[in-house]
Amino acid sequence: MEENIPLTDEQKDFATPKAVLHDSKILWTKIKANLSDILSIRDGTDISGSIEGIKRDMVFRGHSAWILVASIFIASIGLNTNSTAVIIGAMLISPLMGPILAIGLAVGTNDWPILKRALKNFGIAIVISLFTSAFYFWLSPLSDTSSELLARTKPTILDVLIATFGGFAGIIAGSRYEKSNVIPGVAIATALMPPLCTAGYGLASGQFNYFLGAFYLFFLNSVFISLATFVMVRYFKFPVKHLMEKNSKKKFNKYMIIFVILVILPSTKLFWDVIQESRYNAQANNFVKEHVKFSGSEVINIKTTFSDTLSLIEVFIIGKEIDDYKIDSLNNLLPKYSLVADNSLWDKFFAITQKTEFKVHQARDNTSALANKLNDLSNTLSKELRTGILEELYEKNEQIIRTKDEKIFFLENKLLKYKSDSIPLKTISKELKIQYPELNKFAFAKSFEIENDTIIDTIPILMVEWKNGVSLAVQRDKSDKISKWLKLRLMLDSIRLINYQ
Repeated sequence: MEENIPLTDEQKDFATPKAVLHDSKILWTKIKANLSDILSIRDGTDISGSIEGIKRDMVFRGHSAWILVASIFIASIGLNTNSTAVIIGAMLISPLMGPILAIGLAVGTNDWPILKRALKNFGIAIVISLFTSAFYFWLSPLSDTSSELLARTKPTILDVLIATFGGFAGIIAGSRYEKSNVIPGVAIATALMPPLCTAGYGLASGQFNYFLGAFYLFFLNSVFISLATFVMVRYFKFPVKHLMEKNSKKKFNKYMIIFVILVILPSTKLFWDVIQESRYNAQANNFVKEHVKFSGSEVINIKTTFSDTLSLIEVFIIGKEIDDYKIDSLNNLLPKYSLVADNSLWDKFFAITQKTEFKVHQARDNTSALANKLNDLSNTLSKELRTGILEELYEKNEQIIRTKDEKIFFLENKLLKYKSDSIPLKTISKELKIQYPELNKFAFAKSFEIENDTIIDTIPILMVEWKNGVSLAVQRDKSDKISKWLKLRLMLDSIRLINYQ
């Protein structure tokens, strides 16, 4: 019988790591078992019920077709009136997801008859949607482009991610025995309805760039929802209808990969443009913050315009005139902020912009120039017009105003009203540029009508300059439409439009 000989300190030190390693393996085994239990999605999968449900929902006939028509009308009205809540309601009742999920199911199970039916119903849904939305926008008296419409015309790679994860959530939720409220959320997140309505708007208004951008967003969402469905159908091991030979399967997978890459490429380019513009704005803001400070002058507005070839930083000032030498020295600082490309190979392909020009719009230090700037607020303000600008200018120029023969009348009781007054000029500026490409530039301001040294009215004024070659008849027609649109868009009682050269 062996005696229990006590372990030496050296033996204890050797045994301890082995014990720790053994305990760690047991712990890791338990963690894996728990994670597997938590993340398992195969349990509770109703394969036959899922297939039947998808097949049933893919058909557009009778009541489902009329539900689609109703949801398209609702979404179109929401886009037309810029109402996010109405658009969400339309997406909740839209049956567009049916044939898209069916396409993914058919490809995943090699069910070619179902694929043909799904593609047929998908085409029917597109035709109904485009016809209905185009018909509505053709009849609608509100023909101007809202920000909700504009938001659906430039899809990016981020929309691909939304559609993919939305498709995963949709097929996982739809394949369960117990149903949940995930599908309505997927319909909202993937936003299939608004792009189709925007495409209909593009057809009705003859703006085919809107049609192409919006329809591409819808197609992009549809493809990646179907792709996510295909992946999950294969993962859940839905029964395959027709077996494919090894070579045919390889060829099929190859073509599918090529198709997905071709679909995704334009959105990648658009996303790259968004990144470049964001980089430009960040660098331009740093440049302005660090260097655009002029002694004796007041900066009333800064405008940046991005282009991959020639970008602009424009500064509008009142006060002491800035000489050309100072402007040239600021232009020479632009390369330090990557706002001017050099001749390197990197900048040839990845430069933010090839060239940026810094411009100063200024007036001499006198009261009449100050009054003009207060009334006109320079050219094309890109920020929201707030009377905090007026109040700040009043405070900083109060001493100058007192020393002049002419005085600018500021009523302090009016300033309280102006503080709460805000006009979304950034949005208005984008919408004007897109809807009326004939415009060269424009400016918006509020002028004061004065009688007997008393301000009796505040009149909104839009000053516009047309591009060369635009006839007077077209100018008059467009001016009338712009005035009516701005009155409705900004809920104004009146507005005065002035042409300037």
